[in-house]
Amino acid sequence: MTDTAAFDFIIVGAGSAGCVLANRLTENGRYKVLLLEAGGKDRNPWIHIPLGYGKLFRDPKVNWCYEGVPEANLNNRTIYHPRGKVLGGSSSVNGLLYVRGQQQDFDGWARAGLTDWGFDGVLPYFKRSETNENGGNRWRGGDGPQPVSNVTAPHPLCGAYIAACRESGLPDNPDFNGVTQDGTGYYQATHENGLRWSAAKSYLKPARKRPNLSIQTHALTTRILFDGKRATGVEYVANGQRYRVGATREVLLAAGSINSPQLLELSGIGNPDLLAKHGIETRHASRQVGENLQDHLQVRTVHESASRDTLNDQYHNLLRRFGIGLDYVFRRKGPLTVSAGYAGAFFKTRPELLTPDIQSLFIIFSTDRMGDRLHEFSGFTASFYQLRPESQGHVHIRSPDPYQAPDIWCNYLATETDRRTNIDGLRQLRAFMDSPAMAGHRKREIEPGPSVQSDDELLAYIRATASTVYHPSSTCRMGVDDGAVVDERLRVNGVDGLRVIDCSIMPTMVSGNLNAAALMIGEKGAEMVLEDTSG
Repeated sequence: MTDTAAFDFIIVGAGSAGCVLANRLTENGRYKVLLLEAGGKDRNPWIHIPLGYGKLFRDPKVNWCYEGVPEANLNNRTIYHPRGKVLGGSSSVNGLLYVRGQQQDFDGWARAGLTDWGFDGVLPYFKRSETNENGGNRWRGGDGPQPVSNVTAPHPLCGAYIAACRESGLPDNPDFNGVTQDGTGYYQATHENGLRWSAAKSYLKPARKRPNLSIQTHALTTRILFDGKRATGVEYVANGQRYRVGATREVLLAAGSINSPQLLELSGIGNPDLLAKHGIETRHASRQVGENLQDHLQVRTVHESASRDTLNDQYHNLLRRFGIGLDYVFRRKGPLTVSAGYAGAFFKTRPELLTPDIQSLFIIFSTDRMGDRLHEFSGFTASFYQLRPESQGHVHIRSPDPYQAPDIWCNYLATETDRRTNIDGLRQLRAFMDSPAMAGHRKREIEPGPSVQSDDELLAYIRATASTVYHPSSTCRMGVDDGAVVDERLRVNGVDGLRVIDCSIMPTMVSGNLNAAALMIGEKGAEMVLEDTSG
């Protein structure tokens, strides 16, 4: 065991929120900060190519490659949960989409007593983080660290899908993060000039040379150290050596919705019954640690194109594949700049809903599962997920060994509302694909296939094929009630000197992709830390 010099703050996890914290807490030069990351540096070239996420999907050098436990409502299938294990965290391996969620999501948090977390309370931090290609306005940021850009080029198939949604009654929406989320259009993404801009590039790179910031990669944090009820530092392992390092002010967990609750439990904060089962002494009883896991379940449909204009066609033709590479190298354009959702829509499955409950994604390639080889036929994919699932699961340690992956159980489709919404969402998506606008572009539906029509058949298809779209949240729930894991200022209840600042603190998940919200949480959390420290 080696003891190292103390820092003012220790940040565990260099994902989106962790990179924000490292930048903001070192800006004024007053505080000495240590950033610990279990993965390595973001040197893999596929990290920086937007479509490269397919190459990183199952790469253990940059990915935790978690496997969930069997999901009873998905035919007892185990679901693969990729999470970034590299500087930038999941922002270095994700699909790049920039979607904040609905204003009503955050106003719901405020109605639950978290008054500083209503939409008016979080919008300034969304704007602070962002430089939007279209410029700043009432809704969007114009001079933040994180570039957010339009697609590099429209595509005929995407145009047909948008037209199909329009024929079905959806309005055009040029900005899903603007006045309203309803409608159809192209997505914006976290890239610029054809390159991915992860949080490591946007926030951490500008701060790396600051003398008050130390970054330790390949450093697995194994437990939080305490003096009584106060967090005083952490223990971590790097290069086969075990280290203890002190934090004179606070320890900040930004390890994400899987690893933050895992580290709390390993450190004695959690359900006493679970901790005792694994021989861990209870530091503070907090039964909600690891509970309330929410995730978005993705349902995909696969179609054969009527023309050879998909990425499948380009990939399987040597000359066209070579052309893709040239287009990217010399122009930073083409298929390699595509995010995980090219075009899409937000819509309601029931007219009485005030806001959309479904997000759809349209992409110009098809595969049996993400990360697999593209289909040989000319194919494209239209998918969707329910924005606000009722079903909740958990993340819990399996043993006191920090190297053993935790149990991840999402409990998908556990409620009738969730089952009904997914069936209705699939029907509506198929209606888009059957519209006249798609007629000249689609040859046939391959999955689910024309024989799948009844509610029971649609639900059976969903149970057999649906999977995560990689948005775990809410496992260290923020609240004003006694059962909440963290309070409104993200301080872990029951102890001092310890906060959680990542998507695990969400009381309920937001209606969309999570990376934008993770950046916001990092920005707002950093300001809270600085305010409380100077105060």
